[in-house]
Amino acid sequence: MVSRDDVAEDRPARRTVYRWDLDKTYLSTDFDSLKGLWRAAVEKAEDKRTFPGAHSLLRELCATEMRGLYILSGSPEQMRKVLEEKLRLDGIKWDGLVLKPSLNRLLRGRFRFLRDQVSYKLSALLASRLAIAAPYEEVMFGDDAEADAFVYSLYSDLCAGRVGLDLLARVLGLARTYDDDAAELLELARTVPKKELGKRIFIHLERIEPSTVFEGFGPRVVAFHNYFQPAVVLLQDGLIDADAVVRVGLELTRGGLFSPDALGASYADLARRKLIGLATGEGLLSALDRAEAQTLEEREALSMLRDTVKACALQTKIVPPVLDQPLDYEALLPTDRARAHRAKSRARARMR
Repeated sequence: MVSRDDVAEDRPARRTVYRWDLDKTYLSTDFDSLKGLWRAAVEKAEDKRTFPGAHSLLRELCATEMRGLYILSGSPEQMRKVLEEKLRLDGIKWDGLVLKPSLNRLLRGRFRFLRDQVSYKLSALLASRLAIAAPYEEVMFGDDAEADAFVYSLYSDLCAGRVGLDLLARVLGLARTYDDDAAELLELARTVPKKELGKRIFIHLERIEPSTVFEGFGPRVVAFHNYFQPAVVLLQDGLIDADAVVRVGLELTRGGLFSPDALGASYADLARRKLIGLATGEGLLSALDRAEAQTLEEREALSMLRDTVKACALQTKIVPPVLDQPLDYEALLPTDRARAHRAKSRARARMR
């Protein structure tokens, strides 16, 4: 006999672990200037700003019966108190928060560690994977500032057994990981249970890059311009409901953050990339009929979104988030680093 608890456990939301980066993913942090670095280090929790819609989406995810929320950030361990306070102010409950032990490594003369996001984040992800009971799947959020798409993809394929220890060792060599760190990481990868778990990898285009910039990572990686877009894709995947998607969209329209046609344009972009199908559109239309707009801008935004969803109804073919072939991580690492360097240079140029 199947109990109510057994049924609940079988729901997709109960089997999902969410992993989030903080800086440039959830928090609007400027690391491209000395002024921005200083402000990030000294500002109080109440002064830290989230990206429009990020808080709303994360709040909606926390309202589901998820398996857990694990936050992995490149911010130094010394910022733990203020970051935890910020999350509490936002009403976010988390199951794990890992920060980078930069000062500890610096005092040990490990200067390369400060720039090495690959070994740091990959090690933290694998260690967390060993600590969480299966079965579950993972949805990961990062940004385009560093190597999040690369690390999340490599982590997913290590867990799935598509990447072996020999390839991992070569990648760590390319990343200039310290030998003892690499040895520990290889041992973690050897012992981690092998299971397909990487469902989606969302990459926030904080650098204002085109959505095609991460096509080399395959359809599992979804680049997004605003938080309405991952909300719609999560609806497609059955992880949140359509009413939650509308609430995220309405938050973006408040305070002049989005023009009335922006939600429709964001939806049309997802349809063009074949990330959403007919059932998602139908569910969203029903939610739009139930939604109550408070302002003229909200009414216009919902109306334009409704028209766009109807216009995209015939575009029902979707690209599933599965890999046709293994990724060439040895080629992707230098390519992705060059992309991040170019994007950072453009950001600094805009500040001059």
